[in-house]
Amino acid sequence: MPQARVFVTRRLPTELQRLQEIANVEVWMGREPPPYEVLLAKVREIDGLLCLLTDKIDRQLIEIGTSLKVISQMAVGYDNIDVPAATARQIPVGHTPGVLTDATADLTWALLMAAARRVVEGDRFTRAGEWRTWEPDLLLGPNVTSATLGIVGFGRIGQAIARRAKGFNMRILYTSRHRCDPELEQSLGVEFVKFESLLQESDFVTIHTPLSDDTYHLFGEPQFALMKPSAILINTARGAIVDSDALYQALSSGEIAGAAIDVTEPEPIPIDSPLLTLDNLIITPHIGSASRQTREKMANMAIDNLIAGLKGERLPYCVNPEVYDVVSG
Repeated sequence: MPQARVFVTRRLPTELQRLQEIANVEVWMGREPPPYEVLLAKVREIDGLLCLLTDKIDRQLIEIGTSLKVISQMAVGYDNIDVPAATARQIPVGHTPGVLTDATADLTWALLMAAARRVVEGDRFTRAGEWRTWEPDLLLGPNVTSATLGIVGFGRIGQAIARRAKGFNMRILYTSRHRCDPELEQSLGVEFVKFESLLQESDFVTIHTPLSDDTYHLFGEPQFALMKPSAILINTARGAIVDSDALYQALSSGEIAGAAIDVTEPEPIPIDSPLLTLDNLIITPHIGSASRQTREKMANMAIDNLIAGLKGERLPYCVNPEVYDVVSG
């Protein structure tokens, strides 16, 4: 029986020995994602695909992959994959949920602190030789302790942020599609409020909601107009939740005081984006899950999904489990 054929769209931070024992594995070695034309060519020949958020896995690609048995994504989100198209072909889609909660919450907190205390500005200031003496009004920023934090989206990461905020004695507001139970609210010390109220009352607003039709450009001109002039926005969720043009206007006009983002629209951010000219904006290159331990665990979870799919077994972390109901029915 011939070995399965697998294409991995990027180098992974773990060994591939387990996968290589059951499949012929080809890895795309470039730093940038494989071009879509390459994916189209590869998918005609493979049984399994291990991909990333930066890969466009659309209906055309899925339908061309006539031998494709499994799609395994090394990410929690999967908005780059046409899951209904995969389900229609009874192809299970895997992802890596639950693994990056603390890593992303840690980075969110790092960005919040860095924006509040103007750490990146201070570093640039020092390297430019501008530090001449202690100055009473140099690089002043807001207090984090006892400030009001607004959390938009209250899943695992939002709740992890709330736990961290308790240590800073913050007033913690949250808004979410579904209100959590009173016991959880009490244990985390959070208040459920309407979105508009959260924007109006928060000193810091942090985004932790998935990207969907409902949340696309959730933050635009009307939302920034509601926020305090002293407010700081943090986004480690998805870039398209924030309207980039509206963010630039809000930051450049002083409508809000600052922002720190780990995600952009598009990614990577174009080098001529006006956002890159702003001193009151911190941008990191989508490193929310970039701790060594987290990325290694994500890679191994993606491999687990891929191996299960190649063997015809149920994926441990499946986005579309209804494919098994169709098969069994």
